[in-house]
Amino acid sequence: MSSDEIAISVRGVSKHYLMFDRPQDRMKQMVVPGLQRLFGREPRCYYRDFAALHDVSFEVRRGEAVGIIGRNGSGKSTLLQIICGILQPSAGEVRVGGRIAALLELGAGFNPDFTGRENVYLNAAILGIARAEVDARFDDIARFADIGHFIDQPVKTYSSGMYVRLAFATAVNVDPDILVVDEALAVGDEAFQRKCFARIEQMRARGATILFVSHSAQTVIQLCDRALWVERGQLLMDAAPKTVVDAYHRTLAEQRADDSPRPDAEPGSGAVLALSEAVIEYPSVGGRIIAASLTTEEGQPVAQLEHEHRYRFSYRLRADQDLRGLRLGMLVKTRTGVEVAGAVLALADQGCEQVQAGTTVLVDFTFACLMYPGRYFINCGVTAEVDGEEQYVHRLVDAFEIVVINPSRRNRAGVSPEGLVDLGFAATAHQLGDAGRESL
Repeated sequence: MSSDEIAISVRGVSKHYLMFDRPQDRMKQMVVPGLQRLFGREPRCYYRDFAALHDVSFEVRRGEAVGIIGRNGSGKSTLLQIICGILQPSAGEVRVGGRIAALLELGAGFNPDFTGRENVYLNAAILGIARAEVDARFDDIARFADIGHFIDQPVKTYSSGMYVRLAFATAVNVDPDILVVDEALAVGDEAFQRKCFARIEQMRARGATILFVSHSAQTVIQLCDRALWVERGQLLMDAAPKTVVDAYHRTLAEQRADDSPRPDAEPGSGAVLALSEAVIEYPSVGGRIIAASLTTEEGQPVAQLEHEHRYRFSYRLRADQDLRGLRLGMLVKTRTGVEVAGAVLALADQGCEQVQAGTTVLVDFTFACLMYPGRYFINCGVTAEVDGEEQYVHRLVDAFEIVVINPSRRNRAGVSPEGLVDLGFAATAHQLGDAGRESL
């Protein structure tokens, strides 16, 4: 591949930081090792070496869209900052061919005391764009940002959404050869995100190069030509987006299964799901949800779900006091909070009006996995009658994260459906003649 075809070249890039446990250790490191060498002694280190990136190499062709995925702290943002020239690598080299516009951490490059208008000109000047050219483009930038009279207010008065609107509008309206985006669009509302992705597609169509960090697997699959998986500062995989996303999700699911804390597990309860990092737990009143598990209908533990297969989600409620009118529920949500589906079981309908203190209730929900690939959360909630009113006994919001993989591209009717769930669409098409007659 010729150098003219390469927009970004990353060769053997590493980035190391010195980590000091105490402030005085920094001063010791500046003085003591030199004195020890002076007296012929082995110098002592008062720091720990942290490798944010280690020997990362890849190339991005002109006009290509590349997504970068990985867990928080894996080195993705550090890599983008090195590519944009904000950070210098400890080793290796980066070559960038063309004008680069970056949308990194929220508000980066903005002066909080300047107005939105002044920050547009400031950012354009950093990119080397003449003021006359910005004058000609300013109306387009303001129209895309759509923040009204706030364009002439200090940006320190902006909401996070207004920040990202103005930053993105500036970045995409200066005709960059390379656009670098680091998850900043997650701050914007849904309508603005759609507008942003539509503009990114337009930029791709005219040949711009896109480097995109996102925790949204579906966005990476839909938007990108390739995906890079960065983990603990190393590049683990560089392949087609779906191949990389599936491998990444499979590893996350296996690690969650291996590392699950099981303080509430009971003998014979099977593989207990670990609480997600995003869980919100409400105080328990008279009972507690324990030992949730996810298996096939036959009881085999699973680390991930496959489209169109059936599964069993179970948990136990340990009653700490007599409970009447118990209702046990579950809910599946997207990572952005959209409720996909749920179910509630009333024990009264099972002939059980009251559960006595010290009793454990096991509830099973079997379901068909009709969601499309991605990551979802499961909520759990149990209510009971307290003082004549229904209230939560225990509730876990965004409690367990699940991964759905491997959908069929077409359903049995030959239709390629879109969206979050498969509704079993069937479709037919007929060609009609001039007189409304049906023809094939």
